[in-house]
Amino acid sequence: DHIKIKKSHFVGISLGTILIRQLAEMQPERVDKMIMGGAILELNLRSRILMFFGNITKSILPYMWLYRFFAFIIMPNRNHRDSRILFIREAKKLYQKEFIRWFKLTSELIPKLKIFRKVSIDIPTLYIMGEQDYMFLQSVKKVVEDHPLSKLLILEECGHVVNVEKPEKFNDGMLRFLKN
Repeated sequence: DHIKIKKSHFVGISLGTILIRQLAEMQPERVDKMIMGGAILELNLRSRILMFFGNITKSILPYMWLYRFFAFIIMPNRNHRDSRILFIREAKKLYQKEFIRWFKLTSELIPKLKIFRKVSIDIPTLYIMGEQDYMFLQSVKKVVEDHPLSKLLILEECGHVVNVEKPEKFNDGMLRFLKN
């Protein structure tokens, strides 16, 4: 508002995709197009088990142990190494209290994600996902089938953090989408 931007394109990665989708729900007139990299639209059984494990151990185990464990669960392959390192490096900037708040927030998102999957939005959306993102790719495929203005670009030999693992392909796909 203070810089008087009326409408814009939005790009989000991982949890950031949830923020963008929420903005689009609240003020769709401000969102021209959305690009969602490594989008989180559903917590599958693996991710729910991971959240359950984290919830019961978050006050017992050092939070950095949990972050490292999560990094290897979400990004297990050798080619995900740079993404894991980035994830852990950024996690070191959080304090344990912030980590616990993040955990609480994540569990509160489940009902919101269900709405995002069911309710189509009239904003062109590109999902850019890694073919090795076994935690979140399946739910995105289902949404793209059901939401007419959604498209899916799957990057080969790539995991969850698509913009880190395949930055050129991510940027190329994003720019092609924005030009159309």
